Amino acid sequence: MIDGGRRVAVALRIVTVLAVLVGVGVTAVGADTLPGLLPYFTIQSNLLLGCFAAYAALLAGGDGQPPAVVKGAVTTYMVITGLVYHLVLMNGSGEFSMADEAAAASALLQLGNQLTHTLTPILAVLDWLLLDRSRARFRYALLWLAYPLAYLAFALVRGLVVGTYPYPFVDVTELGYGGIAVNTLVFGGAFYLIGLAVVAANRAVTGPRRGRGTAPAAGRAD
Repeated sequence: MIDGGRRVAVALRIVTVLAVLVGVGVTAVGADTLPGLLPYFTIQSNLLLGCFAAYAALLAGGDGQPPAVVKGAVTTYMVITGLVYHLVLMNGSGEFSMADEAAAASALLQLGNQLTHTLTPILAVLDWLLLDRSRARFRYALLWLAYPLAYLAFALVRGLVVGTYPYPFVDVTELGYGGIAVNTLVFGGAFYLIGLAVVAANRAVTGPRRGRGTAPAAGRAD
C-alpha cells in the first residue's frame, strides 16, 4: 500500500463514494428520476462501485483487503463505463454516437456525465493500482464477463416490454438480432481484453508471486 496507509485508503474510498452519490444524484435531477436511470449500465456500475468503495473503506480501517476477484470485477466495469462513453458514445463520427444529445443536455446532466463516466472510473483505477495488495489471476477476466452478458439479456428483455433500449448498440429495432449478435462478439471481445489488462496492471504493481515457503501478506488473494 502507498505511503499514508489506512488513512489514504479510507480517504480515497470516501471520495469515491461521494463522487458516485453526487454524480448519480445530479444526473437524476438533470434528466430523470433515479428509477428511470437504473436501466443504464453506467448507473448500475457506479452504484456498484459506491457500495463496494464503502465496504472497502471499512475494511481498510482495520487494514483488511477485499478479494481481488470482486474488486477487479468492479474496476473492470468502471473501465468499461469510461471507455464506452468516451470512445463509442461520444465519438461524433461513430455509428453509435450520442455526442449531439450530450452536448444539448442540461448543465446538471453534463456534470453528472463527467462524474459518472470520467471521475469515478479514474478513482476506481487509482484504487486498484495504488491501494491493492491482493493479486488477481488472468482467469478472472472470463468470469467478469458474466455481468455484461447478464446486462445485455436484461436490456433486450426490457426492450421487448417497454419498446426502448438504453444504448444504440443494443437497439434491436435499429440493428436487428443479427446486428446485436455481431455487437455482442465485438464488445464482448473488447471487454475480455479490458479484463485481461486490469489483471495485468494489478500483477505488475503487486510484484511476483511469493514462493511456497514464504507466508503471504495479510489480505493477499493469490
